[in-house]
Amino acid sequence: MSRLFLETIRAVEGEVFNLLYHQKRYESVLKKFNIKNPKNLLEHINPPKRGTYRCRLLYNISQEAHTIDVAYYEYKKREISSLKLVYDDNIEYSLKSACRDELDILYGQRDKCDDILIVKNSLITDTTIANIAFYDSGRWVTPAQPLLKGTTRERLLMEKKIFESDVYVDDLKKFSKVALMNAMIDFDIITKNIEEFFC
Repeated sequence: MSRLFLETIRAVEGEVFNLLYHQKRYESVLKKFNIKNPKNLLEHINPPKRGTYRCRLLYNISQEAHTIDVAYYEYKKREISSLKLVYDDNIEYSLKSACRDELDILYGQRDKCDDILIVKNSLITDTTIANIAFYDSGRWVTPAQPLLKGTTRERLLMEKKIFESDVYVDDLKKFSKVALMNAMIDFDIITKNIEEFFC
């Protein structure tokens, strides 16, 4: 397993967002590998003061004293207007690893769609870049078994703005809306008709 992990953090006009949840996830990775003395991520982030940036924190835990490298990329939203269902019962991406080979292989199956929606053991999980939520009976539900527990997803669950539930492929037809969420887009409700969104 790769021991190179990352956090992607949103910064706008120099302000860093959702840092508490990024810090918690980073520390959970260290704990999984029995690494003590986590660093304070805020001490490593100094984004530009103008504009919206994706702060990419890369940390290598194969070294005894792990390092954190930070790069800043001006952010341009990637528009997603269609998803293709792709099936893989063996994919594993529970930690935000810098190695995305499995995801990249599945992404290559998207045909003319913008991204894919991965189905594992008949359950809806995630796209390659975002968690997903569906609107049903007055509330938003997100798959209870995502590939990766994203930081925005965790925050919205804590705030009780979304709720966990197993979502099967056959359930998709009962939802009226869909939203994507990640650190950069927050909670992005798709305006396209849901029946046309899945291709």
